[in-house]
Amino acid sequence: MNRFLTQPTTISIKTNTVLTNITQEVVKTNGQDKVNVLHDLLVQQGFDKVLVFGRTKWGLEKLANDLSRRGFAVASIHGNKSQGQRKRSLEEFKSNRVKVLLATDVASRGLDIDNITHVINFDLPESYDDYIHRIGRTGRANKKGKAVTLIP
Repeated sequence: MNRFLTQPTTISIKTNTVLTNITQEVVKTNGQDKVNVLHDLLVQQGFDKVLVFGRTKWGLEKLANDLSRRGFAVASIHGNKSQGQRKRSLEEFKSNRVKVLLATDVASRGLDIDNITHVINFDLPESYDDYIHRIGRTGRANKKGKAVTLIP
């Protein structure tokens, strides 16, 4: 090998692995039915503290309004929210005043919230790394968690 290369460099890449205590599920939907499918998931027993990921801040706000009209206590964090609004939403979620937190990938970076029972990918993530980051919000501290991805 050294015959062909001048000053070769070796790199190692750490792969993101999913914890074994996270159950992953895919639910097929049609576009118009996605909110109904999400509603049906959220009313199931055990969906106690749910983090829902969406692609855009506008889509998340529309979803927040839809879920609120259906009687769910929801909060959202995304780039159009002020730091104070994000902090308030996170505190409401952490203290269980709201059951559902809607988030974009960027706004959710660094979130450290205990006891998230479910992560729902309402919109597909852009990359494998984003997927791993999203579902890694559940199943922490040796607890079981579930990740559900809605696909068209």
